Amino acid sequence: MPSMRAVLETRRKAAAVRVEELEAELERVRAALAEAEEVLRRRVIGLEQYPEAPAEADAPAVVADGVPPRKPVGPRRAVPHRQDAAGVEVLSVDYQALMAAAEAGSDGLGARRAAVVLGWDSAVASRVEGARARLKRLVERDRPVEDKPGRFTLPAPELDTAGRPGGGS
Repeated sequence: MPSMRAVLETRRKAAAVRVEELEAELERVRAALAEAEEVLRRRVIGLEQYPEAPAEADAPAVVADGVPPRKPVGPRRAVPHRQDAAGVEVLSVDYQALMAAAEAGSDGLGARRAAVVLGWDSAVASRVEGARARLKRLVERDRPVEDKPGRFTLPAPELDTAGRPGGGS
């Protein structure tokens, strides 16, 4: 039979282990709380600045220290179907760049190269997937086609009844 001292020592050790576990959990909760507070702070700032955004968009751009201002990020624009708007000039700058790269590449445009065209790091998987999503959105709108999985090319010109591209006579 263990002595009373041994029993008390075992209980003390168990209590010390529990205190250490709770202190570690407290640190994790404090870190999560600090992160959540930072997100809340940014959201509050965003809401405060929201009414100012339309007024700033209409204001003339000011060049400070010779550095041109960046284009403001606006709402995402839908990609129109090719039948509705034949030219690429109706597309956003990113989509125009992807269409130009698809046209220039003889073997098609892949997602990694599309990420590079967009100025993104092609080593980051989320950026490559974002580029792939943009290419797929263009395919849905009959812009490029995906002949082989992962290879996006411009569609072949439509042939008229005489078999000539573009229909001439």
